[in-house]
Amino acid sequence: MSSAVQPATPHLRDSLTMLRRNLLHARRYPSMTLQVALIPVFLLLLFVYVFGSALGAGIGQGGGRTAYLAYLVPGILLMTAGTGSVPTAVAVCTDMAEGIVARFRTMAISRASILVGHVVGSVIQTVVNLTLVTAVALAIGFRPDAGPAEWLAACGLLVLFVLALTWLSVALGLISRTPEGASNAPLPISFLLPFVSSTFVPVSSMPSWIRWFAEYQPFTTVIETVRGLLTGTPIGHNGWMAVAWSLAIAVLGFVWSLRLFDRDPR
Repeated sequence: MSSAVQPATPHLRDSLTMLRRNLLHARRYPSMTLQVALIPVFLLLLFVYVFGSALGAGIGQGGGRTAYLAYLVPGILLMTAGTGSVPTAVAVCTDMAEGIVARFRTMAISRASILVGHVVGSVIQTVVNLTLVTAVALAIGFRPDAGPAEWLAACGLLVLFVLALTWLSVALGLISRTPEGASNAPLPISFLLPFVSSTFVPVSSMPSWIRWFAEYQPFTTVIETVRGLLTGTPIGHNGWMAVAWSLAIAVLGFVWSLRLFDRDPR
């Protein structure tokens, strides 16, 4: 038994060391982390208090600002998950561009631990941001109709989707030449896809030429699943599609990241 456990110990130790390194960087340079957390909060307050009354009347769920808040929160949570991919891509690209990864390669540490530290640290920060957004939503009147099982399922799906987007953002950071380029690479994921989804309005209200894409893209399937779990609306086919999309993105990002990382350092 000891021989089976022994080889894993250095990998775990190195991963924890890299995790502490990334969390210390986030604490020393909190501006990007704070910005990532504030953007979803700003959008939540903007759409609820400026557009909420008008949009709430059009979603067919009793109308009003309160109804729109219940509709909007799951989508904002997914936007929070998307915006969390930006700091990850920048941090990975910065490490590559500044040569610290090349130094790590010469040391007696697990090479995989470098990426694992980035991924776990980013997931922790995004989960903290999700908690903050949820707290703001509850403070302004969001009252979910969910029991412990529904909350657990919603949280599990959100963490899985965050993990998937994090691995994908690691790959985007590895292919970017500069930190500035890395900050722009995840924008289609963090902003475009959430807007072309059911975040703000039902996909049934969209033109037919974009409705099919909006209905089956990953953000919509996860949003509708979380929305159904938290507010009691029908989930339908979105449940299994949300899990399938999350696993597919996670595998793609993981394999892509490892292949890019195994190349000769630039």
